[in-house]
Amino acid sequence: MTANPARSVDHESLPKAEFAFPGPLRDRLVSAILDGSKTATTGLLADYEHEGDPLPSVGERSVVVDSEDRPVAVIEVTDVRVVALRDVDLAHAVDEGEGCTTVAGWRADHEEFWHGEEMRQALGDPRFTVNDATPVILERFRVVARLHT
Repeated sequence: MTANPARSVDHESLPKAEFAFPGPLRDRLVSAILDGSKTATTGLLADYEHEGDPLPSVGERSVVVDSEDRPVAVIEVTDVRVVALRDVDLAHAVDEGEGCTTVAGWRADHEEFWHGEEMRQALGDPRFTVNDATPVILERFRVVARLHT
């Protein structure tokens, strides 16, 4: 008999991991996490600073939620780096699991998101923009439990 991994992880007390904003993009990202193709993510240092949140740290666990705010998985951070946007490498871009095969394609997708109205509103800056020197948080993670809702 195989143990249910969801039972071995107390996910109720863990912080939420919200990928993008609720909607189609979050749904795609959550699906990619669940199917194993997404093992990395990128955040803006400016977002962490604006929210007053600490940077992720290796070993930290959180609960991935879907667009309906339902817990779907527990992830554990395996690596964190702060780099300038220009220093994001192809391995990281590919490991984000969004189908990008070049850093340029990855960056174009991320700039579209970061320059979008929702992100600018979340940052409280209607003119927010990124450039080569913008600090980003490169995070790698692994799924430690899938949760049944």
